Amino acid sequence: MLVLLILHLVAALLAPLLVRWWGPRACYPLALAPAAAFGWALAQTPTVRDGRAVVETYPWIGQLGLDLAFRLGTLNWLMTLLVGAVGTLVLVYCARYFSPGSLGLAQFTAVLVAFAGAMLCVVLADDLLLLYVGWELTTIFSYLLIGHSTERRSSRWAAAQALMVTTLGGLAMLVGFILLGEHAGTYRWSEIAAGSLPGGGYLVTAVLLILAGALSKSAVLPFSSWLPVAMAAPTPVSAYLHAAAMVKAGIYLIGLIAPVLATVGPWRPVVLATGLATMIVGGWAALRQTDLKLLLAYGTVSQLGLLVVLTGAGTPDAALAGIAMLLAHALFKAALFLVVGVIDHGAGTRDLRELSGLRHGSTPLLVVALLAAASMAGIPPLIGFVAKEAAFAAFTDRPVILAGLVAGIVLTVAYSARFLWGAFADRPGVAPARLDRIAAPLLVPPALLAVAGLVAGPLAGGLDVVFRPYAESFGAAHTHLALWPGLTPALGLSALVLVAGGALFALRGPLAPLLARLRAPVGGNPGYEWVIGRFDRFAVEVTGATQRGSLPQYLGTILVVLVVLPGGAMFAARPWGERIALWANPLQLVVAVVLGVAAVLAVGARSRLTAMLLVGVTGYGTAMLFVLYGAPDLALTQFLVETATIAIFVLVLRRLPARFSARPLRRSRWLRRAVGAAAGLVTAGLALVAASARGAPTISAAFPDLAVAEGHGRNVVNVTLVDIRAWDTMGELAVLVVAATGVASLAFERSRTGPRPRRQQRDARAQRPGRPVWLRGGARLAERQRSIVLEVVTRLIFHTVVLFSLFLLFSGHNAPGGGFSGGLVASLALVVRYLAGGRYELAEAAPIGAGTVLGAGLAVSVGTGVISLLAGGSVLQSARVDLYLPGIGDFYLITSLFFDIGVYLVVVGLMLDILRSLGAEVDRHIEAAGGGARGLAVERGEEA
Repeated sequence: MLVLLILHLVAALLAPLLVRWWGPRACYPLALAPAAAFGWALAQTPTVRDGRAVVETYPWIGQLGLDLAFRLGTLNWLMTLLVGAVGTLVLVYCARYFSPGSLGLAQFTAVLVAFAGAMLCVVLADDLLLLYVGWELTTIFSYLLIGHSTERRSSRWAAAQALMVTTLGGLAMLVGFILLGEHAGTYRWSEIAAGSLPGGGYLVTAVLLILAGALSKSAVLPFSSWLPVAMAAPTPVSAYLHAAAMVKAGIYLIGLIAPVLATVGPWRPVVLATGLATMIVGGWAALRQTDLKLLLAYGTVSQLGLLVVLTGAGTPDAALAGIAMLLAHALFKAALFLVVGVIDHGAGTRDLRELSGLRHGSTPLLVVALLAAASMAGIPPLIGFVAKEAAFAAFTDRPVILAGLVAGIVLTVAYSARFLWGAFADRPGVAPARLDRIAAPLLVPPALLAVAGLVAGPLAGGLDVVFRPYAESFGAAHTHLALWPGLTPALGLSALVLVAGGALFALRGPLAPLLARLRAPVGGNPGYEWVIGRFDRFAVEVTGATQRGSLPQYLGTILVVLVVLPGGAMFAARPWGERIALWANPLQLVVAVVLGVAAVLAVGARSRLTAMLLVGVTGYGTAMLFVLYGAPDLALTQFLVETATIAIFVLVLRRLPARFSARPLRRSRWLRRAVGAAAGLVTAGLALVAASARGAPTISAAFPDLAVAEGHGRNVVNVTLVDIRAWDTMGELAVLVVAATGVASLAFERSRTGPRPRRQQRDARAQRPGRPVWLRGGARLAERQRSIVLEVVTRLIFHTVVLFSLFLLFSGHNAPGGGFSGGLVASLALVVRYLAGGRYELAEAAPIGAGTVLGAGLAVSVGTGVISLLAGGSVLQSARVDLYLPGIGDFYLITSLFFDIGVYLVVVGLMLDILRSLGAEVDRHIEAAGGGARGLAVERGEEA
């Protein structure tokens, strides 16, 4: 089962490349992924028929007790067949439905295959948390598929609505899963079902939360509004997601847990009431539609209500009817959606008022539609008739529910006839529509689905044998699936609904005014829009009341809450019991006093530059404490970070007033000092409590030995960063890349791409032929801004500083240093070049794009992990390589050095991006605003 999921992932990743090569025909090889799932499930039929389950388990997150646990029983088997078969046919259909060069086709195919894989994860997962992961992946992928036509507002709105409704339901469902899993001590549903359940309100709450997720996913009232709106998606999406896959996820979940939870107090009232109401309301709405696709959408809502009633009733006979209807609905509804796609594709419209005479020129399509619609209406000998008979037989002893089913199925018969009449009948006064010759990939998929519905009817006895183990999980089943059930009350009801449904369709003309008037006071979509509008209004009001634009106010509120709540609890409990040593060396006290004085003075400083320097003193003081505590590596890094931070502050302060405003007043400044001091005490106390509350031995105690034995280095800090905790460092590198992108996007007024710096300099020199110059000519700082001595000294020491940074990089595994420290030193060398000669000097020092450096660093780091994996080790595992060179002798190389090189490049790239955005680009802003007096002026046309 895991192999099937990996196959879908690989296919989804390859889809854009295949589409680029072959266009829509790439859908043919992509269809092999869901076809493999169908074939595998088909091969498991003997096991499922015998009532046995196929189980696979793979370790995943051991510390959380979370495994990749899969289980294939009867219900899972059927859903896997449907997801695989319909997914295969839909992809074949897409090969001709989309034309070459269709906008976004590569993304569409990739997401569709990924959705098929996520749906497989849902129906195969035995672990509830794994099921939730697949559940939310289907939500995300359906959002992308529904909103495929991004240029249309209706598509974007429909996608957002589907995402909002199903995500909120999914979060409620997750809480229900957690309640059940925590009580049982496991999240494996097979184990939860076999164990004892909680009682009382605890179980009732869990059941209601899970039902909220299932009903919202399957568009059952009051969550039905999103499904008709989702018809803005391309027709293949509707045929797959809204007939055979996504909307079936909620039905599948109800069917999965009903054998255990159907007897819980609120289960049956909620399931039966919402299911019957959805069935009748959806069927009535379908009769009022003039768009064939919307007619099928509301019909889907109606039949999802029927499926909820059958799978959630909690009786073996209803469960047998429910699993049969699950199969029938997927076959006929997917076929009908694909038929609508053919009509829309050929005739250019889905409006039944504009369609006429299609039955004359497209007989094969008519036959396919007739078979599928007949199955939907429950006409023998199709599988829809068998499932309907079983549904009636399951509720012969419950007249109220039976009456609701009869009313809903009467509406089903009526809108089935309306679909056929609207799509294929001759309509007076309407020009006949004609379809060109229908390509086989467009006709074969719906034809196979319709024929499968026809063949499954006579094979009902064989299906009864396969489906019975699921039905008997509820108890002993008394009914059977059969094409001819005999002269039973159910057969009489079938005849009744066919006659009543036909009469309702025949009287559509006289009943038209009634259909127009009989509607809900508030439709589902207007109701959703009203709720969303009220939430938006509430959000605006709350934001206006709290977000006043004062950063000190925001920070002060956060700090006051920190002091009052966790700080108050801490001082009330006083969890520390041992005597605390305030310092081990008198110099630590001196540094701490300097640190505190600088922090207090920084709060009262009126000059921004003074405040920045005082804050810098606190940073350097912290570095001195590291030195006094014997942590030279941390001290070196803190010194470098503080220096780089001050440089960045300087760049930003150029665009700010030299002094703070008159506020805060003197009294508020003392209040800020008090809040800051209290927050500092609470933070220190929390750190002390956290350190003293440790119950288990610290894992870092083993780091020194591991650093030598596994990381092959004596610098524990650096080995931890590039080996023991390399995954953490990888995440930090990604954060640095995102930060660089964010800074640049805020500062650059135009694209960051353009001519390379060296090319710009070459072009400038080419425009200024003439006498030779001592320093670089071309664009440069104005004379009054230049210091030739500073430029010369900077150029003299630049290469030495860069060489020193490389020394830190290569020696960091055994001595203070490493990629981060070395990168900071190289970055400071670039900072000095920029401060000496502006953006022109920076371009001379680093004639390469910052994005290139960042990308190269991230690629080197990730590539190191991949190579170690390919070499047979674990990701980012270090190895020692012994080498020999004549004249040097024996030496060794640690592979984590390459990871450290990636860190080095990312840090340099980050600083280069900051210098080019907050530095060079801000220079341009100043010049464009006429700020040459304050900033960097440019004199062009003169030589140095």
